Amino acid sequence: MPPPRRTNPNSNANNHPWKAMRITGGSAKGRKLHSPRSNLIRPTSDQVREAMFSLIGERVVNSRVLDLFAGTGALGIEALSRGAAAAVFVDKSIETGRLIETNLRISITHPQAAFVMLNLATTPHLGTLHSYGASPGFNLVFMDPPYQKQLAERVLVLIEKAGILAEEALIVVEEDRRVNIPAAGLTSLHPIDQRQYGATGLWFYEFRSTAKHCHA
Repeated sequence: MPPPRRTNPNSNANNHPWKAMRITGGSAKGRKLHSPRSNLIRPTSDQVREAMFSLIGERVVNSRVLDLFAGTGALGIEALSRGAAAAVFVDKSIETGRLIETNLRISITHPQAAFVMLNLATTPHLGTLHSYGASPGFNLVFMDPPYQKQLAERVLVLIEKAGILAEEALIVVEEDRRVNIPAAGLTSLHPIDQRQYGATGLWFYEFRSTAKHCHA
């Protein structure tokens, strides 16, 4: 994986209102994050994020993180705070990229991070991410799409086809807990856990390449 670009924070921090959203662990624990003005972005709550990282445990340390539908960047920044080596944030607008840069600047010293502008609702592939997740690939993927848009299922298929994951990579999907995310059609992404926190559901998948799976 080539060294991700270090982001250049944009100084528009004061354009965003402060809300009760904080990093819940690691070097930046307690640090407040900026939230978007638009209500189209639904940040993962502190409580759900803390529970999620409690389940992930030490897998975050030295991991290469891909944060899809990144929004505020809270999930990727939380991972960097807890010891991840690098993070790539993906979302569809430059405004979101600027918000993530701001949150990185106030949370992480010298972050190894990059922002990729990509509309995950329409893109036919994730080839753009190859240059960021080269061998051995991403170890940890977060996906927090808009609820009930069937985007999680779509992007899981794109991830599987993209060849950007390290062996035994962990993929965490956040969706409305009432949604059914079928595993049918996935050959290398295996569901390993599912949790519910209020209206939020978390699905955990592990990547095992077909070759290794058949050999085992």
